[in-house]
Order: sequence, then C-alpha cells, then structure tokens
Amino acid sequence: MYALRRWAVRHAGLMESLYRFFDTALHIVRPVVRLIGFDRAEKPVAAVERSVKGLLFDCRMCGACLLSVTGMACPMNCPKSMRNGPCGGVRLDGTCEVKPDMPCVWVEAWRGSQRMRLGVIPKDPNPPLENNHVGKSSWLRVVRQEPWPKPLLTNAPHAPTSSAASRLEQLLREGVFVVTSECAPPDSADPDVVLNHAHYYEGCIDALNVTDAPGAHCHMSSMGVSLLLEKAGWEPVMQMTCRDRNRIAIQGDLLSASALGIRNLLCLTGDGIENGDDPGAKPVFDLDAVSLLDTARRMRDDGLYRSGRELATPPKLFLGAVDNPFVPPFDLRPMRLAKKIEAGAQFVQTQYCFDIDVLERYMEHIRDEGLHNRCFMLIGVGPLVSPRMARWMRANVPGVYIPDKVITRLERAQDPKSEGIKMCVEIIQQIHEIEGISGIHLMAPKREHLIREIVYASGVLAGRPS
Repeated sequence: MYALRRWAVRHAGLMESLYRFFDTALHIVRPVVRLIGFDRAEKPVAAVERSVKGLLFDCRMCGACLLSVTGMACPMNCPKSMRNGPCGGVRLDGTCEVKPDMPCVWVEAWRGSQRMRLGVIPKDPNPPLENNHVGKSSWLRVVRQEPWPKPLLTNAPHAPTSSAASRLEQLLREGVFVVTSECAPPDSADPDVVLNHAHYYEGCIDALNVTDAPGAHCHMSSMGVSLLLEKAGWEPVMQMTCRDRNRIAIQGDLLSASALGIRNLLCLTGDGIENGDDPGAKPVFDLDAVSLLDTARRMRDDGLYRSGRELATPPKLFLGAVDNPFVPPFDLRPMRLAKKIEAGAQFVQTQYCFDIDVLERYMEHIRDEGLHNRCFMLIGVGPLVSPRMARWMRANVPGVYIPDKVITRLERAQDPKSEGIKMCVEIIQQIHEIEGISGIHLMAPKREHLIREIVYASGVLAGRPS
C-alpha cells in the first residue's frame, strides 16, 4: 500500500481527473442510493471505500477526505495527525520527524499538489478531524449532499486593535524590536526553583516563553509556571501543544489561563510521543497548531466554543505561532505561515537561524505576500558553544539546520565558546537590519547565563529607556 500511495502522489493529476469523473458518477447514482436507504448503504459502501482508498492512498477513513487539496496524499498518515502541515520537524532529506524512514506526508502532498490543476496547496486552513465521522463513508456524504466540514474561519482580525493588553503586544505595536526567550519548567513542585532560575533573564528580555512538556518529557505545567512568573512580575508566554489534550481540555485551559492573568499564548502541535522518555503514553493530537489557533481566536473574538456554544466572558489572548523557514519544503513555508495567520496568529517565533541567506530568501517571500504586515515576526537565535554541540544538534534535533561553514568556524576557533557567542551576536545584528522582522527569540537551554551577555553585546536594546 505504501508503494501505491506514493504512486498516487506521483500521478496526482491523473487521480484528480478520475476523482472528478467519480464525483459526477456519485451524483448520478443518488436516486438509487436514496431508494436503498442511506443508513442501509453505509456499511457496504464504507467497506468498498475502505478497500479502494486504502489500497491507493493508504486511507485512514477519517470521514472528511482532503485528498483533493493535499496532492492525493492522505494527511491522516502523519504520525501527528496534522491536517495543516508540515510541522517544523521535517528533516533536511524530507523525511518525517517521528518516523525518519518515511517521507513527510506533507512534503509528499506539496509535490502531488504541483501536479494538480490548482498547482498549490490552498491557503485556507483545513478544519480539524471530527471524530464522530471516523470510519464512515465520505462517498455517501457526497451522495447525501451533506455539508462538508467547513474550512476554519478566515475572517480573523489581522493586526487587530489591542485584544490582550499584554506588555509584549504593546511593545510590538509600538514598533519596539523585542527580545523574547524561553525557560523549561522544572522537574519539581517547588515554586522557588522557577523564580530563582528567572534571574538569568532580568533586564534583557521582554517576555519569557514557558515550554509545554518539550520533547514529550513531563515537567511542571506551562500554565503553572506561567502563573508563577506572572505573579512575580514577569511577562510569560504560555506555550500550549496539542499532543496531550483534546479540544475540550484545551478550551478549558484557555479560559483558565486568561482568568489567571496570562495574556500571551503560543500554539504548537507538539513533539511526537516517541521523542520522550515515556513512549507508552497515548498521543492525542485532536487539533493541530492551526486549528488550535482558530479555536482560541473564535473564543476570544466571537465568544464561542468550537461547538458553537456561547461564552459568558471571552478570554483575552495575544496569539502566537511558530514557523521553521530552514527545513523543506521551503516553497511551502510561507503558505503554511499564511494558514496560521488566517487562523488567528498575531506573532510568530521561528526555529533557530544559523543561515542568514536562507532567512533573507524566506523574508522576501513573506514581504511579497504582505504577511509581515499581518503578524509580528520574531526570529529564533541561540549560541553554539562547541563543534560537538553543533554536530549533535544537527544530527539529533529535527528541524534544526546548521550549515557546514558554521561548524568549520567553530572547529578553527581557539576559543569555540567565545566564537559561538560572537556568531550569535552577529546573526542578531544582521536580523535586526532585515525588513519585516520585529524581534528575536533567544534560546539557550542549560546556558541561560549567556543570555544577558549576548543581548547586550548585540546592541538591540540600545536607545531604550532604562
């Protein structure tokens, strides 16, 4: 089936023509199926559909087929069940973050889409999977003329008036080049561990991301650490992944976070369970990052749960997303960002940048599409303190791209640590000069003591009131 699935992608134009013919045929047989009875036809039709589409596309029978807009590559083959991919962990050879022996489903979708009539994957965000349709026939839904799952709402307020009243949002709207960083929650129930660690960031950052079980490892919750930081006077950015919660739990956490005074939310799909130390855990992935953004946006702006039920008091949230310009498919990355902006993203933080040339090409596309006017772009940076560290990250952290020239420079340096800090400062200064960029996101896990030195050496805080 895997070989046939890839064949279908390579011949996506042909399969699209067959699909159009079959769609016409389904409408012709509607009177016959109506006479038999839709409920009575469901089981045998679903069995045939499962056999045919399973053979050709490795179909998972989600009940809401997206093949016509995903290059004939079924997105449900993604280990993260992403219906708005690709994720930021695609490897440089185009293989999956979770299953490195399998090509990324969305890389395949991108290739297949280029062979179809439209020639691209549409920018409209795809809706999340409705689990009550799983296993049922998509063909019969066409015959029934049932309403298809609607695309996510695309009337998100881009560059809206201040909605979250967060300090981060205010600074960005004032045109300040901001500095954000991130901290990993501890393996502890002691709040002092969090607060004592925060001193590394004093006087050099504007907001502090709190990661949500990074690498699928359990720690103190992102909401808990964000609340501790907020009460201590910090500006937290609460990260939320889709890996561990369904949409009911997610919406409850969004309301709680806002009620507790947390105003900044960064939406991620999350690392695969396989990356962590408890691979026996059950992954959820009820939503992906795009549908999470849309869920938070419609709660905030429309006062509605995903179910359509009204909220008494909407949450106040400044919504963020992540992007990775440095891994394939490169041509798809701006469109993927556009999906997130359509769903509600107001600011974006990227993966580590170690190659300015790649970033500049990406930003050219972003400016051409006008996306920098619809959200604030914060570029990820971080220090490499040794050639060994650089090689390890390149080999073991999906989504991180480190060019050979960077490793060579570290190898030739008399003091690799100082050289790595110098390179980080140089990259920040170059980023500061690129049109359309609103700040940096400085990541230095287990080397937080270097953050203040890097920020001040870069000069990006110059001219700010003390």
